[in-house]
Amino acid sequence: MTIEKAGQILQETFGYNSFRPLQQEIISNVLAQKDSLVIMPTGGGKSLCYQIPSMLFPGLTIVISPLISLMKDQVEQLSEVGIPALFLNSTLSKEQYQVNVARIRSGDVKLLYLAPETLMMAKTRKLLEELTIDCFTIDEAHCISEWGHDFRPEYRQLAQVRKDFPNSVCLALTATATPRVQEDIRSSLEMEKSEVFVASFDRKNLILKIADKQKPLEQILDFLYTRKRESGIIYCFSRRQVDELAYDLKQQGYSVLPYHAGLAEQERSDHQDAFIRDRIQIIVATVAFGMGINKPDVRFVIHHDMPQNIESYYQQIGRAGRDGRTADCLLLYSYSDRQKIQYFIGQKEGDEKEIAEKHLEDLIGYLETQQCRRKPLMNYFGEEYTESECGMCDNCLREKGDLEDYTTEARKYLSTVVRSGQRFGAHHIADILRGSSAKKILENNHDQLTTYGIGKEWSKDQWIQLSRLLIRSGYLKKDPDHGSLILTEESESLLRGGASLLGILDRTQTASGAAGGRRGESEIEKKYDEFLFEELRKKRKELAEKLEVPPYVIFPDTTLMEMSYYYPQSEEMLPGIYGVGSAKLKKYGKDFLRVIRTYCEGKKIDDRAGVLVNKVKKTTSGKKYEQVGQAFEQGKGVLELAEEHGVKTATILSHLKSWLDDGNPLEKERIVVLSGLSERKQHEVFKVFDLVGADVLKHAYEELNKSVDYNELRILQLAYQAGHS
Repeated sequence: MTIEKAGQILQETFGYNSFRPLQQEIISNVLAQKDSLVIMPTGGGKSLCYQIPSMLFPGLTIVISPLISLMKDQVEQLSEVGIPALFLNSTLSKEQYQVNVARIRSGDVKLLYLAPETLMMAKTRKLLEELTIDCFTIDEAHCISEWGHDFRPEYRQLAQVRKDFPNSVCLALTATATPRVQEDIRSSLEMEKSEVFVASFDRKNLILKIADKQKPLEQILDFLYTRKRESGIIYCFSRRQVDELAYDLKQQGYSVLPYHAGLAEQERSDHQDAFIRDRIQIIVATVAFGMGINKPDVRFVIHHDMPQNIESYYQQIGRAGRDGRTADCLLLYSYSDRQKIQYFIGQKEGDEKEIAEKHLEDLIGYLETQQCRRKPLMNYFGEEYTESECGMCDNCLREKGDLEDYTTEARKYLSTVVRSGQRFGAHHIADILRGSSAKKILENNHDQLTTYGIGKEWSKDQWIQLSRLLIRSGYLKKDPDHGSLILTEESESLLRGGASLLGILDRTQTASGAAGGRRGESEIEKKYDEFLFEELRKKRKELAEKLEVPPYVIFPDTTLMEMSYYYPQSEEMLPGIYGVGSAKLKKYGKDFLRVIRTYCEGKKIDDRAGVLVNKVKKTTSGKKYEQVGQAFEQGKGVLELAEEHGVKTATILSHLKSWLDDGNPLEKERIVVLSGLSERKQHEVFKVFDLVGADVLKHAYEELNKSVDYNELRILQLAYQAGHS
């Protein structure tokens, strides 16, 4: 079993031109029967890491998942590309259960999805004893760990069950695991010697934004105003809030349904189905929604209320932009939400309380940071974000010229906090500064303070916003029990003139900046034909309703966008389009070509044949790395080849490595120029390769104390091997 065969399945079955980062390494490891722990963010391509090997193993691959919705979703998608897959869980009727068991016994099935509870049943264990199990896959593996955000006791039993299949390779996967959780998973599954693959936690296409919550309904309506046809999820803390917000949005004309545990099971299922099948645009939900939902075209996720920890937040925003296109993630943050979470933490005891308190502390740090948001977010998962700014979060998108000097106002505010005894909240301090005659002001003789009435030039709202800026900047903190404002040690320098306060006062705005907010868009996203795209969506919806499957199972939006950009008008052109494998070409090619041809004839548009011919050649002419290697040898550069083939630089480097492995020469100097490291740092990396070898990058990465990222290491690995070939 070779990775070349896996690459062939990737192209012909799934319609993808190249592996995503780490997929190739993980699949090679699994095919070599080596246990693996995979930490890969939502939308990073975890499923292919066991789906492709399942097609190459002679026996059965079983996938343990707590998510019934995921099982159904994945089985539908696999069936569409011609892969025989089934699930066994409590949703099946007795008759259908028996039909599935018969198919499994016949050897007709390559992939079997099971809930943990189903796996523990005696009849399931007996069934599996009769079969050859080549791969034992555990999805959502963080559920094993008590330090994870979604611990499930039944997952602890999987370690014992796994021993029933000593000849099976074990693959554990999760999107959210801190280093501590990773170690807990390996220990629980007795996989201490397994390979660990940790993909970057950076979802580059997600715009991250935090706004201070003031009038949440108005803020959400402002946000949705420019996204009238986009699909999204809004998360709320309580069932009551879900119902109220869903009702309010419906009154405003939005296509929306609620989802929470208080609804009848059938109603919940119907609402989820309506969202997945594009019958509604928005789902308003508690955290109960979304696990296992693989809808790729979710364009936004809004948190109406704070989540309880960073893992939950990361997992929930991970449901946006799974097709790789830009998506917005907005969280509305208020102190009252924080108090709610603290109240519930107060009901816990022992380790559980300690873990929850630490989770909240890390989340607050992320919400109140004034640096690039990806720095604390990725640091939480044990990854260092080395860029100075990402260009895709509110803090980075904000122009430096937007920062204003609020030093004078800050001193007035801090002085008032001190003079009133540090026993009052933001509203009361604002009333003193505004010269209010409120009863509480007079009762406490605060109309006698020297700062009384010195802030009439500002509205009360502005003073409250200043208090938030002072908290974010570390000059004030809130008493966790009473909400009163207290000065920090750092405030001394601001009060005495040793420091100044620069910042943004108003964090209530919710819409993403038009220019910067879409910085991650590709050429195709910017210039596809929107009218043709809508015609293709109509055809997709029509076919989906007829076949009773979600529209994205037929083709994701990304595929329709490419069709609307390249205008392919023959079956020979379609394999060059993202996501069009042989099975889908045969099933749907004619239907979509008919729409494209009719549209192009009416508008007198020609296809972009030149570009598509190159893409088709690339996907159908055997070994791609040979084409890339020959082109590189003839003088084409890596960046030029990446643009020509429509892939990332890392993919071209991967092809060149295969070319080198075949015994062909590569010029080291033409590879080294791609590195962004200084010559000194490059030489340091080469010395480490001399020491630990260059075949397994993980060894070099750790020897360098994780100071050089994998993208740089891949470049220098190839240069090093080219110099030693």
